[in-house]
Amino acid sequence: MKQLLTVFLALSTYAVSAQTLFHYGQDSVSAEEFLKAYNKNNTGDRSEKAMREYFDLYLASRLKIKEAKDEGYDTLPQIASDIQGLRRQILPAYINDKKSMDKLVDEAFARSQKNIHIAHIFIKNTEDPAVADRKKDQVMEALKTKKFSDVAREFSDDPSAKTNGGDLGWITAFTLPYALENLAYATPVGKYNLYRSKAGYHIFKNLEERKDLGRMKAAQILLAFPPGATDEDKANIKKLADSLYQRITKGDDFGKLASQFSNDIVSAASKGQMQEFGVGQYEKTFEEAAFGLTKDGAVTKPFLTSYGYHIVKRISKNPATTTKDEKTMELLKNKIQQSDRMATVKAALAQKVRTEAGFKELPVSKDDELFPYTDSLLNGKRDGRTFSINDKTPLISFAKSQSTVADWIRFATANRFKQDGTGLKPYQDMWTEFVDDQSVHYYEDHLEDFNEEFRNQLEEFSEGNLFFEIMQRKVWGPAQSDSAALERYYNEHRERYVWEQSADAVVFYATDKEAAETFLRELKKTPEKWLDLTTRFGEKIAADSGRIEISNIPNPTKMALRAGTITQPLVNKGDQTASFAYVIKLHPANQPRSFAEARGLVINDYQQEIERQWMETLKKKYPVRVNEDVLKKLLSAKK
Repeated sequence: MKQLLTVFLALSTYAVSAQTLFHYGQDSVSAEEFLKAYNKNNTGDRSEKAMREYFDLYLASRLKIKEAKDEGYDTLPQIASDIQGLRRQILPAYINDKKSMDKLVDEAFARSQKNIHIAHIFIKNTEDPAVADRKKDQVMEALKTKKFSDVAREFSDDPSAKTNGGDLGWITAFTLPYALENLAYATPVGKYNLYRSKAGYHIFKNLEERKDLGRMKAAQILLAFPPGATDEDKANIKKLADSLYQRITKGDDFGKLASQFSNDIVSAASKGQMQEFGVGQYEKTFEEAAFGLTKDGAVTKPFLTSYGYHIVKRISKNPATTTKDEKTMELLKNKIQQSDRMATVKAALAQKVRTEAGFKELPVSKDDELFPYTDSLLNGKRDGRTFSINDKTPLISFAKSQSTVADWIRFATANRFKQDGTGLKPYQDMWTEFVDDQSVHYYEDHLEDFNEEFRNQLEEFSEGNLFFEIMQRKVWGPAQSDSAALERYYNEHRERYVWEQSADAVVFYATDKEAAETFLRELKKTPEKWLDLTTRFGEKIAADSGRIEISNIPNPTKMALRAGTITQPLVNKGDQTASFAYVIKLHPANQPRSFAEARGLVINDYQQEIERQWMETLKKKYPVRVNEDVLKKLLSAKK
């Protein structure tokens, strides 16, 4: 029954929230909008009294913001600049498609749970695509009858395959370029798979799989082979490695030997300590030796890699994380943002924009017009022909903007070369990149149309700025600066401005309890010299003197106050600062305040009076009609 009642109340709240709560002028606010604001600013108190009080404040704020917009405050240079500043600040947090990013994070986590032992055959592209195609066919045919390693040695264009048979060792997430990682993780154990990249054909074989080995902290001594090292040089380096290993086993300090002998300059500066590493970061031989150490402090015998001889000491080993805790997922997200995976996020985002923003390619022939026109500008190929396009010609359009030939030329100028330095990109490849780039820029420029949370955050900030700007101009500024009006208001309401029981006193503020107690001991000796004493204590003690109402004097022990009383320190639990007072003279209650003494109170009261009169004007300008039935139902549903 209780569960049914809860569901009923939830449904009732939803039904009410969809209705209009009040109108003001031509605008209206739904119960849902009000609830959202209330829940954000009043997380604790759900009483009818609290909600009604907030309703009055909320209604007043809507009227003030409406007036600010109608008076054009949203076009003021400073307001517009503040909005653009916030937009630039928060845009990066929204720019990546969340669903695509979440999918990549989950995928990376799943892949990081295992290692794959991969072998690889590479067939590079040539100027004649048919050459690579024929070689690929030969390889695929050979794999039907021969060992993968033998085929790799015979056909692979990766030079290392001649010696390692294409064996790349163990990999995990982020070891390979993303496209190749996808190929590796899509290949079952014992099978091979084919993929064509811009560089050529890749054939991966999944030799075996295992649970991820985790992360290793280690120190190393690297005795590297110098360029052009002879067999004799290598033999001498081997003798040195064996000698150092013997010294380590007899108790010599590994770190000192690494600093003295290791050719790995970076780790040698830290007594051989390397950055933490996982599977797939170093050569297969190195990783097998390092991860083969079974306990902290264990040291490998000297072993050989393509760099030279290594001696590795295990410092610690952390197992692979198997739970999707917040820290792990955030680390994966950061790695994704710094990797080539982001291209897939950008591509997914660009496609989403084109689908939702009315994307169109406009009727301009790329082969006959755009690409030759680009050649004439970027490559100086001027054959005297006349083009029907110019910089202002639109090429693609979205719902609210177009990209022109000028935009294309700017993009082409900056992105025309291949990243590997092998020359110019084909125009068609660059066009695909341009369309994606313009789609993402459109998303950035019109993010409010795509993301409600972003739109709401900007709107909330904008309305907050408008609220404070109009309050400053209409209420706070006039109340503080119009001295004649303040004095007139004081004279009209003198009876309000009287003292409660008060005292001429000095209130001291100490940076901490210890400073307060030290100062107090000195103050009690010669209280009349409080000013000199405060100066001697410098920044540790500050003082404020004047006529102060008894209720505002710090007095934690409730001492009976009289002339000469020094109160005990009142310690702030938050920052441990302390305050206490020295009473000089007492005054009875109900004595009138002068205008100077009452000025702060007068400003506050006068502000309220100005605001009250202004609100009456706004309610006439923007007539308010509250749907009391909806409000009452809302109050009832929230109890």
